[in-house]
Amino acid sequence: SLVNTQTYWAGTLFRQLQKTQSFEHFTLSEKAMDYRILFMDEDQDRMYVGCKDHVLSMDINNISQTPLKIFWPASTSKVEECQMAGKDPTHGCGNFLRVIQPYNRTHLFICGSGAYSPVCAYVNRGRRPEVIFQISSRAESGKGRCSFNPQVNTVSVMLNQELFSGMYIDFMGTDAAIFRSLTTRNAVRTDQHNSKWLSEPVFIDAHLIPDGSDPNDAKLYFFLRERLTDSSGNTKNIHAMVARVCPVSLCVFEYHVNFLLFTSSTIVFRENVFLLETDHPKGLLIFGVFTSTSSVFRGSAVCVYNMADILTVFNGPFAHREGPNFQWVAFQGRIPYPRPGTCPGGAFTPHTQSTKEFPDDVVTFVRNHPVMFNPIYPVGRKPLVVRTHADYKYTSIAVDQVTAADGHYQVLFLGTDKGTVQKVVVLPSNGSLDEDLILEELEVFKQSPITNLKISSKKQQLYVSSEHGVSQVSLHRCMAYGSACADCCLARDPYCAWDGLSCSRFYPTGKRRSRRQDIMHGNPLTQCRGFNLKAYRNAVEMTQYGVKNNTTFLECQPKSPQASVKWLIQRDNDRRKEVKLSDRVLSTNHGLLIRSVHSSDQGVYYCLATENGFKRTLAKIRLQILSEALVSALSNKHSPWGWAASLHPKALVSAFSPAETLAMHQYCKERKQMQSLQNIQNPMRGDLGKLKPLLDHRKSRNRRNHLQEE
Repeated sequence: SLVNTQTYWAGTLFRQLQKTQSFEHFTLSEKAMDYRILFMDEDQDRMYVGCKDHVLSMDINNISQTPLKIFWPASTSKVEECQMAGKDPTHGCGNFLRVIQPYNRTHLFICGSGAYSPVCAYVNRGRRPEVIFQISSRAESGKGRCSFNPQVNTVSVMLNQELFSGMYIDFMGTDAAIFRSLTTRNAVRTDQHNSKWLSEPVFIDAHLIPDGSDPNDAKLYFFLRERLTDSSGNTKNIHAMVARVCPVSLCVFEYHVNFLLFTSSTIVFRENVFLLETDHPKGLLIFGVFTSTSSVFRGSAVCVYNMADILTVFNGPFAHREGPNFQWVAFQGRIPYPRPGTCPGGAFTPHTQSTKEFPDDVVTFVRNHPVMFNPIYPVGRKPLVVRTHADYKYTSIAVDQVTAADGHYQVLFLGTDKGTVQKVVVLPSNGSLDEDLILEELEVFKQSPITNLKISSKKQQLYVSSEHGVSQVSLHRCMAYGSACADCCLARDPYCAWDGLSCSRFYPTGKRRSRRQDIMHGNPLTQCRGFNLKAYRNAVEMTQYGVKNNTTFLECQPKSPQASVKWLIQRDNDRRKEVKLSDRVLSTNHGLLIRSVHSSDQGVYYCLATENGFKRTLAKIRLQILSEALVSALSNKHSPWGWAASLHPKALVSAFSPAETLAMHQYCKERKQMQSLQNIQNPMRGDLGKLKPLLDHRKSRNRRNHLQEE
């Protein structure tokens, strides 16, 4: 079962976010510089950023403080050659940093695309409190370490001063390889142009993951997507895969396992995976972002995989082609010893120093059977989060494990191709899909896709990159949920709790006597007793004026995206009745829109919000309707009221009744707002201002609630 997306919350816009204390932003230029490479060193309180022609060293406490910079452009001759070859001068013929890895305690190893001529060097970053950041070596070839094309992903891991890379090794981008370089041993790679090993791969990420207690059994896992042929050898479908490598061996052994999300081959890894560590290596969780490549079905999903399940598949049967149609079947023959995939020097082969000592039948078997037979299913055999028919796709993910008063929760930070970051908590439910709640959605960049996300648990900060810069956002913004206990409880943010005075950061080890938090149920009726619940169930009445036969808008926006809203109207000498919605009267995400006001629309409007059985009046608006004749008289300079403009305001006011005076003030206010409609620097208020988010909806970002289809 998939889900529909319904918008319930106007998210924090980039301009507004910049004004808060929970946000910092840095960019070198207004031009796109591609800041996708982020390497964080929490011990040094630094984050190293790679972009076009630059390497940056940022203070993770505040990235907007002047970073240390290294200007490292491609040579003039290489740029000219790149342009003569017909490559994009803006997005291709520069030195785009694609590798930043720690070489030792004082140096980094960096590589860039070098205008389609990859280049690498060492950077001296010093030790605290030294302020050093400079290239300390001559440039050397980056071939086999970094892709020529900066638009093609390069993934890398540094282990014991050896670099393991997944990239394309040639100018034309046809020779993909997993490569071991920067080594005193022989440089090695996967077989060249062998589709059994790599078939048009797009590398996503790489991580070293332990396999048992022996460090020699640890393996490098490369996450990628590939185009694989079907049984007839013709159609190439995209599959999400994982391959693993023994870093201690002299040869690179690779095994593919197919990640299954759906049976459709149109669902693929997008740009990101995230590993959430647990106390036990086999308890490691792997979160993957998937998107649809189909023109018919548009959507995104997040799946979580258990490392124990992945290891089970790697220890299971190998895939084998047999029969007249070369169908994939589970290999039933004898598997040589040591089992292919076993690393030399590990728990099972303690006396073997390298794969050169493996018997020939092991090497032959590996080359003929590089794929495992069983697929890997996500936990629960279902996606964790699904979005369909939305106007955005997920591009990146970071996950934080948060301890709340009622348990442990995984908070997902999901970057989108619209420049926003969604903060999502997933709650277990009895339905076919877990319930996922978008706690907050922030416009971190203006319509610029998010390319990378990094979390600092130590600093409680999220770092976000795009083509146009790097931003820093606090993991928790509790004050944004409002000043009432019920608002804080209904927000259901594991980072936040009501402390008796405000919605503030929750600390599991702190005093809990007055803390109020309920992530699982978000029930203020039980959590907020004693905090004057009834005081904010009712809203203060406000008066608003509408002009007959014109449009008016009654603003009402719940603080929680999970709240359902209902409008009631009370006319003179009548009881409250539910507003009848129609093409003329619309309930929107921001309030009630009346397209053409009638005299019968006059009355007191109540905006009621209900969530988890908790009801309250969010807005109480007395709508008074002005006649067109009065408005026309005020606006027509040839009318009997045309002379009014020359009178002193006090003299003019004395000519009207109190009700007409209020109407006049309201009308003049609206006229002034209409004149400033095009002035972005002077935000509007009143009815026209309330309509602006609807007319200009695409410029705003939204908090969303996701409801299961009936």
